Amino acid sequence: MFPWRSSGGDLVLDTLDAPAVRTWCRLALAALGQAREEIDALNVYPVPDGDTGTNLYLTVESAAEALDAVFAAAEAPELAAATTAAARGALIGARGNSGVILAQWLRGLAEVLAAGGELAAALDHGARSAYLAVAEPVEGTLLTVAAAAAAAATGADGLTGQAQEAYRAARQALLRTPDQLSVLAEAGVVDAGGRGLVAVLGALVDAVSGQQPMGPVALRREVDPPVPDGCERQERPPGPGHPAFEVIYLLEAEDGQLPRLRERLGRLGDSLVIGGGDGLWNVHVHVDDAGAAVEAGVEAGRPYRIRVTHFAEAAARSGEREETVSHGRAVLSVVTGSGLAQLCGQAGSVVLEADPDRPPVSAELVAAVHRCGAREVVLLLNDPELRPAAGAAADQLREEGVRIAVLPTRSPVQGLAALAVHDAGRRFDEDVVAMTSAAGATRYAELAVAEGESWTMAGVCQAGDVLGLIDGDVAVIGTDLTETALTVLDRMIAASGELVTLVLGEEAPAGLADRLIAHARRTRPEVDTVAYRGGQEAAPLLIGVE
Repeated sequence: MFPWRSSGGDLVLDTLDAPAVRTWCRLALAALGQAREEIDALNVYPVPDGDTGTNLYLTVESAAEALDAVFAAAEAPELAAATTAAARGALIGARGNSGVILAQWLRGLAEVLAAGGELAAALDHGARSAYLAVAEPVEGTLLTVAAAAAAAATGADGLTGQAQEAYRAARQALLRTPDQLSVLAEAGVVDAGGRGLVAVLGALVDAVSGQQPMGPVALRREVDPPVPDGCERQERPPGPGHPAFEVIYLLEAEDGQLPRLRERLGRLGDSLVIGGGDGLWNVHVHVDDAGAAVEAGVEAGRPYRIRVTHFAEAAARSGEREETVSHGRAVLSVVTGSGLAQLCGQAGSVVLEADPDRPPVSAELVAAVHRCGAREVVLLLNDPELRPAAGAAADQLREEGVRIAVLPTRSPVQGLAALAVHDAGRRFDEDVVAMTSAAGATRYAELAVAEGESWTMAGVCQAGDVLGLIDGDVAVIGTDLTETALTVLDRMIAASGELVTLVLGEEAPAGLADRLIAHARRTRPEVDTVAYRGGQEAAPLLIGVE
């Protein structure tokens, strides 16, 4: 239970606890997933490689996985365990320059929060930690936004007030970044990393107040935020020439090895960021000699999870994605329930059967595509919540040369409709268009049981009520599952439709399919109706109408 108090009718969180941190992490992941493509498009500094949004998403996704593991091991973990796990998870999964900086910012927050400190002090320590992780701090970046957030939170009262002021100041600082960094002004954009941090802070406000921050970035200008002691301002970014490689690795090393490592890597290249502590570090640097950068890590300790990206080759691969001609095509369907998995398999799809309590993360989607063994893959998500993870996975797979199309099917019945028209003998683009059209022409519905009182499009529901959702919105509230299913079916086939597909879940009552089929034949005899056992846990019934 959250330690909530009532304030003017709103629910407000007085103190952070482990569940609140988990909620924040999940909301931050969702916010970054929603803004991922926008942030990627803003990415012009330090290298215009268009991956900052993806890197930040993957970094927070790793933190969320680490938090889930803590909650799986202990039903009610302590705040210190949760914050430490999230920070370590972010460090291990940090990607790119901004990802490592964000991970170090989270580590600074965790150190204060785990010791019982208030949010304002944690934000201040996080900003300082982030600055110190960067070899040459540059204003107009994520660092600037973090410093502005910390300065504003210091003068606010209470957890919610501090979070709200931090978010407000971060938005205003983000707007000023083009004035502080000429490369942003020339491109007409704000800083990508700073935009990501604003999303994370907005999720924090949502987690502690239950209110989603709304509205455009504030237009009011303020004085430049202070820089933590001991950090120098760099008024302009490095020169126009960029090193050839990005090198990232995790490093197990004693603290005493870090000064020499920083000095050596600083001579080799730029964009040096080293985050971490307690013997584990995430090293990021741009260099011309990738081998020397890795050798420096070997001399300092034990580097692993080494990633070397050649910027020119990555850009070339990006430009060739649409022209790549591949051999071998597969369709990968993500479903829950053994019956649905069997249906998709019989229709010619490779299947990733997901845990109903934990949707697959991007790394699992990448691994599933690899198992397909094909150079062309159509990915059927069958759940709108998977789109951010799928987008991040698709970016990585395209860098590897896999031609992939993500069809954002919102229900398994849409996925089945797409599979029905799949033809590997067609050109890839033509096959994707046909499958997309079939999925889009399929209306979908599902039945669910309300877990508590809630406002819906159809009115107020109570715990135990049966909800009939049509195209994602609650359209019917009932007390009997069969009667509610009949009402939903009537609405689905009233206007048009040639084929009705019923997919029964684990909790579907006996005889439900027979009742629905008989009803459809009686009211719309021209419509074909088929029923399958899907075995899904969350929805007793899925309905598709084509």
